[in-house]
Amino acid sequence: MLVGLTGRNAAGKTTVVEWFRDRGFLTGSCSDSIRTWLSENNTEPTRENLINGGRELRRRHGPGILAEMLLETFGDRNAIIDSIRTPDEVHALRKRGDFVLIEVTADPEIRWLRAKERARPGDPVTKEGFIESENLELVSKDTSGQSLIATSALADHTVENNGDIDALAKRLEGLFPSI
Repeated sequence: MLVGLTGRNAAGKTTVVEWFRDRGFLTGSCSDSIRTWLSENNTEPTRENLINGGRELRRRHGPGILAEMLLETFGDRNAIIDSIRTPDEVHALRKRGDFVLIEVTADPEIRWLRAKERARPGDPVTKEGFIESENLELVSKDTSGQSLIATSALADHTVENNGDIDALAKRLEGLFPSI
């Protein structure tokens, strides 16, 4: 089984990845491919650079490149992929017949508080910056950019994550048998 995750910043996708990892799934992220490329080009992995790096990789190698790279890595093993941010990545992953896309959602205020608390390198440090950064990811003018709204529309399932980790785990335990 191949599970993909999409959703807005700090919705809880990483926690969902950990839940699947604890059940034996391999893990990967489209963003990891970008981070590797940024590192190879001596570029700091800020949120802005991740967005621009993803655009550049998609321009150079096609809009589904990040997902295609992960498909090669996982083969036919059970895996979960985080940070799916374009419809073309979804289409590339659907080539594997057992692919399921889950959208992870949470209210904006909850997501901002989570982002502020985790303080990942490159994350915005103000609420205004958080909102501005998110707005850049919602709709793309071309296939090289992020398009979270269109990607989320392709989700097979949605998991709401406004509560704590235990509440999220219960939702995932309820969903897992159906996927």
